[in-house]
Amino acid sequence: MSRRHVPAVLGLVTGALVAVPAQAAHAAPVEVRCSVPDLVAAINTANGTPGPDTLRLAHGCTYKLTAPDPVHPGNGLPVITSEITIDGRGATIRREAHGKKVPKFRIVYVENTGSLTLTRTTVSGGHATDCPAFPDAVGVACGGGVSNNGSLRISHSTFTGNTSSSAVFAQGGAIDSPGRAASVIDTEVSDNHVVYDGKAPEGGAAGGAVSNDGPLTVTGSRLSGNTATVTANTNSIAFGAAVISFSGTTIEDTVISGNRAFAVKGIARAALANGIPEELGRLTVTGGAVRDNVADAPHGTAQGGGIANNALMTVSGVKISGNRAVAQGGTARGGGVRVGPFGTLDLADSRITGNTAEAPGGTAQGGGIDNPDGGTLKATRNEILRNTVTAGKGTAQGGGLYHAGGATGLGTSTLERNTITRNRAADGGGIFKASGTLTLSGDVVRDNQPDDCAPSGAVPGCGG
Repeated sequence: MSRRHVPAVLGLVTGALVAVPAQAAHAAPVEVRCSVPDLVAAINTANGTPGPDTLRLAHGCTYKLTAPDPVHPGNGLPVITSEITIDGRGATIRREAHGKKVPKFRIVYVENTGSLTLTRTTVSGGHATDCPAFPDAVGVACGGGVSNNGSLRISHSTFTGNTSSSAVFAQGGAIDSPGRAASVIDTEVSDNHVVYDGKAPEGGAAGGAVSNDGPLTVTGSRLSGNTATVTANTNSIAFGAAVISFSGTTIEDTVISGNRAFAVKGIARAALANGIPEELGRLTVTGGAVRDNVADAPHGTAQGGGIANNALMTVSGVKISGNRAVAQGGTARGGGVRVGPFGTLDLADSRITGNTAEAPGGTAQGGGIDNPDGGTLKATRNEILRNTVTAGKGTAQGGGLYHAGGATGLGTSTLERNTITRNRAADGGGIFKASGTLTLSGDVVRDNQPDDCAPSGAVPGCGG
């Protein structure tokens, strides 16, 4: 399922700022006692007051939400419609469901007129069952912790234990942002879940931690232990267990680890995935790590344990390690990185190490990198080391890299000054080329098992 971000229509901002009295624009922070009614009242007051407002929560308090907002029952707190900063000072805002029959609702929604800055706050237990930014998308659920249709800045915070679930399509277990801008800085986003729980075929769950249809920047953060799951035997897709991006996205110095996409007899795709229309930019990942993530599709298709790209993507200086694409009795492709049929990936100065594609009794290809369907890969100065492909009595090809031209035969992999060593597969321990165009330029391909390149003579410049 793809969606286009619809930019918010801004009013006469300049005129509005001129009309705001100086004292309202620089209002003193509001101290919010450790009380949910006080927090609700403070947000309502800020929404009705011209100019920006800062709410300072009680240090270390847990604001326990046991009922949804009466005006917008999809949310626990009042909708943010103005410019508000919430300084949590270590506080937690939590949907309190333990031992009680509490309705499902997300924690907060930012309207297109709103701007929320959230700092030093833990957000937990939210459970989205609707998608307020796209009200016509019946049955779609977005953003268990926060859904942003305006402007959102999260820093030094934690999002944990939030869920987005739907019998149609769900995205953004913790954070969903189709808004005009969003940034996540030095924040922990862990153990959140996106779930397709319907019975119809071809449903979807995307973005266990974060989903965005608007511009997004993630800096110096940790995204770990998040999941994307779908109902078994429905031929549905679970993708982007950590992040799914549908608009221009920049991820810097961030660790994406231990996330899992799971789809029995379906498609499980990557911890970090994208499907950005070309006119909306690209996904750029710089520094940090993508490690120990799993795409698991028993008797289905696993595509990219760590990264799956089907649009425009640049990856530079990233450690991609210990990821697994697993499909018992099915097809597993791209333990570390998978390039889809519409993908263009520039991969540079990165380490792709110890990744695995495994499909006992099935087909496994591309332990480190997989470009099988007509995509475009340019790989420069990378280390592709100790990646593995296994399939028992099945097919296991391309320990370091698997390449095929796809249905059109036009897929290309252009390699320059990479080191491809100590990778392993049943066939093509270093590189397996099935079709299409693959070129080497100054690359070192050696010490792979049982061979460096296969079939013999398929890769010019590689001795086999």
